[in-house]
Amino acid sequence: MATTGTARSRAATAPPAPGPPARLRFGYASGSLVTATFTTLPGLLLLPYLTDTLGVGAALAGIIVFLPKAWDALLNPLVGRASDRTRTRWGNRRPYVLWGGLAMAAAFALTFSGPLPGTAGAWFTAAGYLLTATAFAFFQVPYVAMPAELAVRDEDRTRLVGGRVTVIGIAALLTGAAAPALIDAGGGGLAGHRWVGAFGAVVIAVGAVWVFAGTGGAAPAGTGRAVRVRAAGSGPGLRRQFAAARADAAFRALLWCAVVQSAATGVLLAGAPYFADHVLGGSAGVGALVVAFVAPNLLTLPLWSRLRGRRGYALASALFAAGCLLLCAAPVLPTAGVVAVMALTGTGHAGQLLFLYALLARHIARTDHRSAGVLSGLFTTGEGLGLAAGPFVYGLVLQLSGYASSATGRAAEQTATAELGVLAGFAVLPALATAAAVALLRGYGRPPAPTDP
Repeated sequence: MATTGTARSRAATAPPAPGPPARLRFGYASGSLVTATFTTLPGLLLLPYLTDTLGVGAALAGIIVFLPKAWDALLNPLVGRASDRTRTRWGNRRPYVLWGGLAMAAAFALTFSGPLPGTAGAWFTAAGYLLTATAFAFFQVPYVAMPAELAVRDEDRTRLVGGRVTVIGIAALLTGAAAPALIDAGGGGLAGHRWVGAFGAVVIAVGAVWVFAGTGGAAPAGTGRAVRVRAAGSGPGLRRQFAAARADAAFRALLWCAVVQSAATGVLLAGAPYFADHVLGGSAGVGALVVAFVAPNLLTLPLWSRLRGRRGYALASALFAAGCLLLCAAPVLPTAGVVAVMALTGTGHAGQLLFLYALLARHIARTDHRSAGVLSGLFTTGEGLGLAAGPFVYGLVLQLSGYASSATGRAAEQTATAELGVLAGFAVLPALATAAAVALLRGYGRPPAPTDP
């Protein structure tokens, strides 16, 4: 009895297990250079590039943006399953992260290379974007699955995810602010967008190589042989894993929340250039709006990290929705007021990202690791569809409000109705989507369904 008491006392006073080493944290976080570039630059520039440089109608432009992500909906779970079953001396996820990222860099440069004007150029852009989205699936799905395998404790996974969200902010700040300046420096139009394509390709390639190198040799502290053997097994069949995911009410809630919330983000990214041109009249450029939206990622994450789960997500979403609705007053607000409202919206968005990714990592850790790739693939599919659905829906709003396209590289003059559509779509749609996302996440508290052996 005395021995047992002594052992318990030692266990109680033992120092906490060390967290992930700095090399691993920075290495994993660097993958967000890839993610943020793919999300920010096409989300910010692709729709206006199609409507105001190539002269494509807003509805068709929205379809071109959406279709590659719909293709990813079919591809992502298959990539996840493939990474679950892959065995190499570099691990099962890292080869996909490296080669998927490098292929994505080449395809991204092709997307904005602009060899042809008009409709022909639009379809060339669509083909390049389809290749980029395909390569992104091979990068992103294994990348999202990694935290559950690189750390054991919830707080360590949250630290990994927190670093990822921070770098998302840095990369979005860098690329989102630099892209409009690069377009102008390149002479605008097709030539200016070629500079953006090359710039994005370099950032993506650096991120892919860095995350591959930075996570080499990493293994979660404290994992024993049983965990490693379980992860090395072939796991249940893909159909059985899909069935388990469908039966998992908590994962379904998280997935649908990610879809709807990503759609809200997609609307804000796609609408920012139109909002800056037609609502603000150029008083605040796209770069200033992006900086105001993204900077809170770097400043508020330590505060958000003190909260947990659905309650933290609900608070972050309330700030995000409030900021979106306040943008309805943008025509009468001073420029500084609009920038401040964008910063409030970005503060909420930083918390949303942190809590969604932390909840996903926790959920994967609570389920069979052999299904990690499939679950991350489904989640990535949901995120991608949401980010593509946002510009698609926004394009429909523009089309219905009578938005006039242009093939000159400069936005055409718009009617009052079209300008109202620009503002209403930008401010109201994200707020409504966020309210729906919070409601959908209520089902996350249910326990995960077991996966059959």
